[in-house]
Amino acid sequence: MNKELRVIISGGGTGGHIFPAVSIANAVKALRPDAQILFVGALGRMEMQRVPAAGYEIKGLPICGFDRKNLLKNIKVLYKIWKSQRMAEKIIKEFRPQVAVGVGGYASGPTLNKAASMGIPCLIQEQNSYAGVTNKLLAKKAEKICVAYDGMERFFPADKIIKTGNPVRQSLLETTLSHDEAIRTFGLDPHKKTVLLVGGSLGARTINESVMQHLDIVRNSGVQFIWQTGKYYHAQIMEYFQKEEELPTNLIVTDFISDMGAAYKAADLVISRAGASSISEFCLIGKPVILVPSPNVAEDHQTKNAMALVNVDAALYVADQEAPQQLLDLAVNTVNDPEKLESLHKHILQLALPDSAEIIAKEVIRLAENGD
Repeated sequence: MNKELRVIISGGGTGGHIFPAVSIANAVKALRPDAQILFVGALGRMEMQRVPAAGYEIKGLPICGFDRKNLLKNIKVLYKIWKSQRMAEKIIKEFRPQVAVGVGGYASGPTLNKAASMGIPCLIQEQNSYAGVTNKLLAKKAEKICVAYDGMERFFPADKIIKTGNPVRQSLLETTLSHDEAIRTFGLDPHKKTVLLVGGSLGARTINESVMQHLDIVRNSGVQFIWQTGKYYHAQIMEYFQKEEELPTNLIVTDFISDMGAAYKAADLVISRAGASSISEFCLIGKPVILVPSPNVAEDHQTKNAMALVNVDAALYVADQEAPQQLLDLAVNTVNDPEKLESLHKHILQLALPDSAEIIAKEVIRLAENGD
């Protein structure tokens, strides 16, 4: 056994950055149980809770993004960047990593910049088909760049790119429930087609509005719906059903689904935003999906993620502004079309890149050992 392995993993801000980061850490630990892993995140962002919940230590930096609307506020942002660089240097000197991994998000900028300037080999993992600003800036300093889509030479040096796919939550792949068992955990009928609507942990307003504006379609569809509203919207939606209109019997409403493996297994069709991690999950489990990209993301990267699938007949697509008018009808028609479901299943499965976390973990370990 080589000497103790020490790895820093930095980034976060969204589940789409955090899930891959934790998956990489778990894969490193599986290959090298002796590994010491330290996360570096942004104070006040969700990684500060999610990473400790996954069993790893995390240090927080006061980093945040630039305010494009109020330029005067950026004086404070520049100070936070300077302070984060200083703190990152101190963390690296104390932890003494042999390799640094960046998954995108604010914190990975100062952490990997400092690591590279101190001669520590760096690897970055880009989840999206359109590279994020932080990763584009870090690319020159990285030894290896792990990507999930073809054509990433537009953003990164070709000789550094490895197409690994995105690591996903292992619990999704390890569920032992059958389709019928999964359906029954939601109190639904295993003989009816089921549509799952998800908008992330906080929810997606457009997807929610698409349901609320067409409860008549839901009621008369002959289809079952599992609807994750997100925590942000749930109370308001439930208040409507208590005061204004009876909840359709074929509609299960929940703010959050803890067992997404069961939810995906129960669903014949999923409606989702087009985050990179979600798309990787759909590919690995071969799940037919209608993608409604969020317009509120940098460089409209979710639309680019979605079109990478749509262009090879591996998913359906509805633009955010068109969803309230089109989404429910399309979902009901699609879930009742066995040939279309089978075609979507077959094509999306062909895009799956399994064992992503392990492939990245092996590269991380190799860089650490070569750097010694």
